[in-house]
Amino acid sequence: MARVLTVTDTVRPRSGAGAAVSSLNPGYFALVMGTGIVSIGMNNHGQDVLSRLLLGLAAAGYLVLVVATGWRFVRFRSQLQADFTNPARAFGFFTFVAGSDVLGTRFALGGQRGLAIALLVIGWVSWVVLGYVVPWTAVLGQRARPVVAAANGSWFIWVVASQSVAVLSAALEPGSAGGRRELALLAVFSWSVGVFLYAAVGIFVGARLLLYPLEPEDLSPPYWVAMGATAITVLAGARIVEMADAPMVAATRGLIAGTSVVFWAFGSWLIPALVAAGWWRHGVHRIPLRYEAAWWSIVFPLGMYGVAGHYLGGADNLPLVHAIGENETWVALAAWAVVFAAMLVHLARTVIRPLSPPPSPLAGDDATS
Repeated sequence: MARVLTVTDTVRPRSGAGAAVSSLNPGYFALVMGTGIVSIGMNNHGQDVLSRLLLGLAAAGYLVLVVATGWRFVRFRSQLQADFTNPARAFGFFTFVAGSDVLGTRFALGGQRGLAIALLVIGWVSWVVLGYVVPWTAVLGQRARPVVAAANGSWFIWVVASQSVAVLSAALEPGSAGGRRELALLAVFSWSVGVFLYAAVGIFVGARLLLYPLEPEDLSPPYWVAMGATAITVLAGARIVEMADAPMVAATRGLIAGTSVVFWAFGSWLIPALVAAGWWRHGVHRIPLRYEAAWWSIVFPLGMYGVAGHYLGGADNLPLVHAIGENETWVALAAWAVVFAAMLVHLARTVIRPLSPPPSPLAGDDATS
């Protein structure tokens, strides 16, 4: 029997919060990544109040997103499973890894080692699990071929997740009374895996761009993660170079230092191409600029590029690289402010406003009479 539409169906739609959680972008932890790395950049500039404010926002965002993801797992599991099997969205889950580690790195800089260690454990375990689960569910386990047709910039978040483990491990090593060799091993191991993953993902995404038609809609903000992945590889390498001597560090310090410079150069070369792609998308083809979670995929690379230049310039005695990183951090802060304001407006329109009770039919009749 066909279901009869009742008055209740029309006046009680799904809540704004419920709708937002059911369709939550798995890459939304990029909010934590972007806010956390800008906080680190401001800390490097001595802007303690601003850095702590950003840290508080990053931590609050992390907790809200963890709760929302748990809610989604309980109430909207089918949508969650669909994201795991979608090659265009599944790699966004790695933002949880990177968000945990970036937040942990900021806590480590502030001397809150207990929180930093806990987040390293969370980040490392989730990196290992997702590192096998996501490629299987989203790529290898797909019946439809070729899967490379769905490759996009979000695939580089896999690289970012790997390097984020290296960054936090290296940040914790100097003040550790014990376990320094283990942290050094984890840092070099994660950095090395990340370098190979960058090469692999670069091939897959490059093949998609060359073999299939490219529409303006395809050049979405996550393509900026291609540069962000180079920047975090540079940051991880610079922090490893500055680590105290350990067998794994001593064996690779020269290689990592040189490779980090190469990655910085390549990431710098990518920036004009990414800006041009954005102009082609929005300026030439007039695609409207509307807020989406993927905008944080631009904030994080900008912030990471600045922080990476700061540390690489210090580790390898490169004053020009250091100066570029220091100045670019302010660009990242400006981008963060714009995207954060846009997010607040978006949340007010899509989550908060739908929660307000609808007007009664009588009120509506009075208003139109």
